Amino acid sequence: MQEQENQHAEKVEIKEAAAPEVQQESVIQGETVQTSAPEPAQPAAPATETAEQVIAKLEAKVQELQDSFMRAKAEGENIRRRAQEDISKAHKFAIEGFAEAMVPVKDSLEMALKIDTPSIEALKEGVEMTLKQLSAAFEKNRLTEINPVQGDKLDPMKHQAISMVPAEQDANTVVTVLQKGYTIADRLLRPALVTVAQGK
Repeated sequence: MQEQENQHAEKVEIKEAAAPEVQQESVIQGETVQTSAPEPAQPAAPATETAEQVIAKLEAKVQELQDSFMRAKAEGENIRRRAQEDISKAHKFAIEGFAEAMVPVKDSLEMALKIDTPSIEALKEGVEMTLKQLSAAFEKNRLTEINPVQGDKLDPMKHQAISMVPAEQDANTVVTVLQKGYTIADRLLRPALVTVAQGK
């Protein structure tokens, strides 16, 4: 009986001695857990630099667009100014080609007047030469005659009827050309003056 009590007392002592070891192990484990715990995340860096970069890019783009606009505006002004100058020159020198072609005609007329006693043949020859020069000047500057032949249908866009006369031909057809008409570059300059046939 005494031996059982002694054994029981030894077990209690062993348990009490083991308890601090468990506690110590728990503490060590606790320290281990604390040591191995992840460090708290650092706060994110402020986005100030990124925003500044975006603003700088936008400002550069705006500047680029402004420069492009100013260049386009300047180019437009140059084109408009050149166009105005071309129009002004065209107005001033619109008849330059025609005037150049007419100068020889004037020269021929002046030469004819210098002859003291021209013969009929010489006068006729001079007039024919001057007429050829004048016709060439008209042709060069797209000045075309309107000279309908007898029997042509009256064209109110090119002919002007002066009177209606009895004739053995269809009504409203040209009988006689009193004065030639002219067009310049397909635009009516002067209608031809004509007489037209009456109805039968």
